[in-house]
Amino acid sequence: MAINIKGIHHVAIICSDYRRSLTFYTEKLGLTLLAENYREARDSYKADLGIGDQYIVELFSFPDPPARPSRPEAQGLRHLALAVSDIEEVIASLIDKGVVCEAIRIDEFTGRKFTFTVDPDGLPIEFYET
Repeated sequence: MAINIKGIHHVAIICSDYRRSLTFYTEKLGLTLLAENYREARDSYKADLGIGDQYIVELFSFPDPPARPSRPEAQGLRHLALAVSDIEEVIASLIDKGVVCEAIRIDEFTGRKFTFTVDPDGLPIEFYET
């Protein structure tokens, strides 16, 4: 029997500095803060972030989380990719907010434009023009 997967529900990210990452994802990338909770038993904050009303990212804080390699070619989750309509417009907006972006690349298979930046912990974020 096949598994009936309907889509991706969310991506979870553990931050080294929760408030800095929350500011980055909401103020620089424009994600919406849908909910924020403090879990006393874990000494952990959890923010639910969305694109519009669509729940997409969970940000977590934990005391002293271990570092993890996050370059695009490291094992594990490679990057978070966000679909955009106009890559040049996105890059200009991010640069205005002090966010550094790589040069635009072209997907060799689709011909579509994309670029990368990183979040405050170095997690690669891709913007892919659709």
